Amino acid sequence: CFLFLVFYLVMIYCDYTGYPFPTAPPVDPFAKIRADDCGKTKGCFRYGKPGCNAETCDYFLSYRRIGADVEFELSADTDGWVAVGFSSDKKMGGDDVMACVHDDNGRVRIQHFYNVGQWAKEIQRNPARDEEGVFENNRVTCRFKRPVYVPREETIVDLHLSWYYLFAWGPAIQGSITRHDIDSPPVSERVVSIYKYEDIFMPSAAYQTFSSPFCLLLIVALTFYLLMGTP
Repeated sequence: CFLFLVFYLVMIYCDYTGYPFPTAPPVDPFAKIRADDCGKTKGCFRYGKPGCNAETCDYFLSYRRIGADVEFELSADTDGWVAVGFSSDKKMGGDDVMACVHDDNGRVRIQHFYNVGQWAKEIQRNPARDEEGVFENNRVTCRFKRPVYVPREETIVDLHLSWYYLFAWGPAIQGSITRHDIDSPPVSERVVSIYKYEDIFMPSAAYQTFSSPFCLLLIVALTFYLLMGTP
């Protein structure tokens, strides 16, 4: 009885003083994606304005090997979802897709999909681990790892092989992804190897006007016309 009384008094004391009851450990804030490592310690794809980074590009992706895993970082200018697909060609269909989805509770969840034609089907077997994500400044940003090698399966590719990377982002309704924002989402020009770190920039439509061969030819023709004058 005496021991019980002592325990009871200690409990009351600790309850009122708040000590020495342990507190929950603080949640680590999401570490910002470092773009200055691109092409050095990780590979990156940037889509948007020239010189953009993970916080300003329309779409940003990085990858790096960590032991038996590949760590991916994704970010896009959207309040819905951002994804990367691994494809044997440059077309949507039959692709392994990892998506970071912003749900109605404010969380960012990493989901696994398989493209059946133009439709993304969620796959319950999710190879992602060490998942983290955040929705800030109207951007969905996430980080996760997945194994380089996996047992042979149609919906999950082996990342030690090279694949075309499909980049997409768009709105979500009640935590479910909907059609991507642009009609023709960007695709890597060639297959990507996780063993080669490059920093690749792809201008968005707003910055492609004067970079296409047709526009350059038109500018040259107009310049020649103005210099020569009209007859």
